[in-house]
Amino acid sequence: MNGVGFIGAIIIGIFAGWIAEQIMGRNHGLITNLIVGLVGALIGAFLASMFNIHFFGWIGSLLVSTVGAVVLLWILGLFSGPRRI
Repeated sequence: MNGVGFIGAIIIGIFAGWIAEQIMGRNHGLITNLIVGLVGALIGAFLASMFNIHFFGWIGSLLVSTVGAVVLLWILGLFSGPRRI
């Protein structure tokens, strides 16, 4: 997360985790969204650098973090088995 600061990273992590949760149809709490968003930011930044994509500021960080969080939830879904309703 380029240039957003510590508090900004936390806010972006929560929003990215929440957006990924909505996209993937999950239901988590605030802390889980924060963790998913922050780990997703690491995954998203890795993927962005791998594909030579540059991002800046709040919006770029949010987009990259959300993509990484969706990838993280997708990978975790592969290992969790079938979901019961």
